Amino acid sequence: MKTNNSTNYHFFIPYTVRVADVNYGGHVSNAAVLSFFQDARIAYLKQFGYSELDIGGCGIILPEAHVCYLAEMFLGDELRIGVRISELRNSAFVMGYRIERGDTVTAQGTTNLVAFDYQLRKPRRLPDPFREAVTLFEKVGCDGESLQEN
Repeated sequence: MKTNNSTNYHFFIPYTVRVADVNYGGHVSNAAVLSFFQDARIAYLKQFGYSELDIGGCGIILPEAHVCYLAEMFLGDELRIGVRISELRNSAFVMGYRIERGDTVTAQGTTNLVAFDYQLRKPRRLPDPFREAVTLFEKVGCDGESLQEN
């Protein structure tokens, strides 16, 4: 997995670690980190007027997720969760995530997401307005790694 440089992220959400996020080891659980990614993904899509169920005529489905844990996170930690779309394909895209606590990167990861027609129960092409909105957003002010389009 590539290191996600914070200059590649133009969208962040704040998050305070809750009791429900902490496991028996006293730190944030694996499941909670995937929930953090989902919260950030939902907020990212919402800025364009989209949701996980509607990105302009179809929803998205998540067939694959990767997480790299770099530092423990604890109850009450103030986090900043960055999210970006790093790659657009015909019917899928890759989202990258970066969780920071101050100057420390605590976790990063990616999810592969597929445009999915929930009525027909099958994948479909990414809607053009979604592709255009993401491309414009991710390319504007991009100082580092740019959006890949396939």
